Amino acid sequence: MNTPSQANPPLIIIGNGMVGHHLVEQLIERGATEHYRITVFGEERHRAYDRVHLSEYFAGRDAQSLALCDADFYAEHGIELRLAEEVTAIDRDASEVITGRGRYPYARLVLATGSFPFVPPIPGHERDHCLVYRTLDDLDAIRAAAADATTGVVVGGGLLGLEAANALRGLDLDTAVVEFAPRLMPMQVDAEGGELLREKIEALGVQVLTDRATQHIEDGQASRHRMVFQDDKVLETDLIVFSAGIRPRDQLARDCALDIGERGGVVIDDRCLTSDPAILAVGEVALWQNSIFGLVAPGYQMAKVAADTLLGGELTFEGADMSTKLKLLGVDVGAIGDAHGNRSPGARTFRYLDEIKQEYRKLVVSGDGRKLLGAMLVGNNDAYDTLMQVYANGLDLPEDPAALIVPSSEGAPTLGADALPDDATICSCHNVTKAAICESLDAGAMDLGAVKAETKASTGCGGCAALLKNVVDHELEARGVEVDQSICEHFAHTRQALYDIVRVEGIRTFGELIDKHGVSETPAQGASSAPKLGCDICKPAVASILASCFNEPITDAAHIPLQDTNDTFMANMQKNGTYSVVPRVPGGEITPDKLVVLGQVAQKYALYTKVTGGQRIDLFGARLEDLPDIWGELIAAGFETGHAYGKSLRTVKSCVGSTWCRYGVQDSVGMAIRLEHRYKGLRSPHKLKFAVSGCTRECAEAQSKDIGVIATEHGWNLYVCGNGGMRPRHAELFATDLDDAQLITIIDRLLMFYVRTADRLQRTSVWRENLEGGLDYLKAVVLEDSLGINEELEAQMQTVIDNYECEWAGAINDPEKLKRFRSFVNDARPDPDIIVTEERGQLRPA
Repeated sequence: MNTPSQANPPLIIIGNGMVGHHLVEQLIERGATEHYRITVFGEERHRAYDRVHLSEYFAGRDAQSLALCDADFYAEHGIELRLAEEVTAIDRDASEVITGRGRYPYARLVLATGSFPFVPPIPGHERDHCLVYRTLDDLDAIRAAAADATTGVVVGGGLLGLEAANALRGLDLDTAVVEFAPRLMPMQVDAEGGELLREKIEALGVQVLTDRATQHIEDGQASRHRMVFQDDKVLETDLIVFSAGIRPRDQLARDCALDIGERGGVVIDDRCLTSDPAILAVGEVALWQNSIFGLVAPGYQMAKVAADTLLGGELTFEGADMSTKLKLLGVDVGAIGDAHGNRSPGARTFRYLDEIKQEYRKLVVSGDGRKLLGAMLVGNNDAYDTLMQVYANGLDLPEDPAALIVPSSEGAPTLGADALPDDATICSCHNVTKAAICESLDAGAMDLGAVKAETKASTGCGGCAALLKNVVDHELEARGVEVDQSICEHFAHTRQALYDIVRVEGIRTFGELIDKHGVSETPAQGASSAPKLGCDICKPAVASILASCFNEPITDAAHIPLQDTNDTFMANMQKNGTYSVVPRVPGGEITPDKLVVLGQVAQKYALYTKVTGGQRIDLFGARLEDLPDIWGELIAAGFETGHAYGKSLRTVKSCVGSTWCRYGVQDSVGMAIRLEHRYKGLRSPHKLKFAVSGCTRECAEAQSKDIGVIATEHGWNLYVCGNGGMRPRHAELFATDLDDAQLITIIDRLLMFYVRTADRLQRTSVWRENLEGGLDYLKAVVLEDSLGINEELEAQMQTVIDNYECEWAGAINDPEKLKRFRSFVNDARPDPDIIVTEERGQLRPA
């Protein structure tokens, strides 16, 4: 932690939104805490959160999961974060900011106050249940208003308006969108694109009213409000959300006489300085060359420039491209450059419309047909990455530019990573270039996840994920690294390929697999052939594959030589040579009788006892020779192995749900127990952790698990591919309002697809990050059966479930298997080198 000296000049940042927070990150990265005492004021009670995914708040995410940093992030870096403290004035003469709690001096000041929702001055707009869509508190108000509403209307059919409509739809309201312009998203799409967008959104059950100007809002007859339009037509609704654009929050700057643009916004120069050289402005409050930038990527670029300016650098802000790739209400929309073609005299256009598939694409090219000036996509964004790179890097178009948008065209060019210049921007949110990615690889990053962690590429909106993977794969190959590496020297196959071989050919032993598909080894001199023994990489991997396919006991004679120490003895070895015993406690539910048994066993064998974070009881310090006796007593009392030693399902954590909790809306304990019993025998590339929460208060922390389930009033929301650990990752919303059968079917498919396709020792989060096409691809496979394999995945999971047996139950009844459980091959005495000491009434390693 850096502790800035009191002698350092004070730097104040007003605003703790996405751009304000990114400025803090940039300052920390550049060591600014050694030069400034930094204080950040946030008007909201929540620390900086992800507004890009704000609508997911209604699908189960909370302020914690949307937060852009841990709670102690600012303090760890010596930065004071003052939340729920609004700055009411700036005294430039005294160089102080003023809040309701006092005055604070500054040497340098940054305005990152963002914007506020524009509410048209419609008579009646101030009525109850007329709200705006901008902050988490706004969303709380919308949720509360929706509790006694059946219909909702969004005023505004732009980007934010459709996001708000998606939110109302997620609250089970009959939803309508009212737009003043003749089409939806008029800034991004033209008439043809707008009509197609309208059709797709109306097909989802959202009413769309364009060319409508609301004259006033009055009491309704059947609903709370009646909206009266310019043609005297009316629309009744219980709830109105205004999302008709934004305006810069520049009042502080106006009041202290900084230069303001004619239509608002704090005027800044290329270094983000205002008319007062002590004050800077970034993000949506800043006006650069008469432009306000309402996207997060330009704000991040401003933040980078501002941090450099504060430290005496010479970086400049040179504007930002406003191209966007969006998915609104499940509909793809993309706009690149001059998508309308109205800023480029002499431009030519190419259009493609497929009314059957509901896809629309438009190219705007230079008069000579050589350069791409803009593009528009509705219904399918597959071509976006290629078009964006052609546009951003000024690449020459093919002889027939239409080949870029016409499906399955022979002349369609494939834009490889090698065609991109080093200064090509791969991630616009964090302004990560191809050169920066190459630098991270040169510095030692060896996979996609490491590149993301180093550069932050694809950690903003995520729209560049597929392109980033292509660049990383290409650059690794260029450095002589095979991206699709063989699992080890004994097999010229990946783990995925070995899995397919085992499954298709029905191979059930390592010996058969290596004989048929292993790499030929050079015969030892004087011998006909060298034995194929495998190694510590391929043997456990194949053991896991065999278990995933057939679920035969890992303790069988044919499989035991493949296991590592923990699987061999079905217990986790601890640092002093003893083992831990973790019986399964499904869903964390345990009877008093079983608690008594655990206590008696712990007392009898002098075991250290601890409740785990996964709601189980861990018994430490078991000697090898005692393991069969311990498990014999536990199994007799009704316990099973908890698989704490295996790459398999560990736990399904749960809250008490509707059984006890007054907030619970579903039986989370019952579902957790059901899931744990279903998947308890599944061997996978890495360990799996589940959680089930009985309501959106999320007491079971489901959004940090590989499989997270959160109850709603209408069923279950499913989150996937999260994890804690060294590199935590929030799970992502995968499906909503599922009934019990749907939930289990989807989990069956997803887990088996993970087992089939993941690399060895690859967590679900890393697997997900490395999937080309990302979450959308995974949804297409699992929810839409795009590969036509769902029936097969379900059958494979059922095979695993049908063949489950408790490994310890089988071992304690087999004299041959019990022979392994002794410290010395030729002596039954215990290991004399295990020494313990007592602490807090229990034994621990000395």
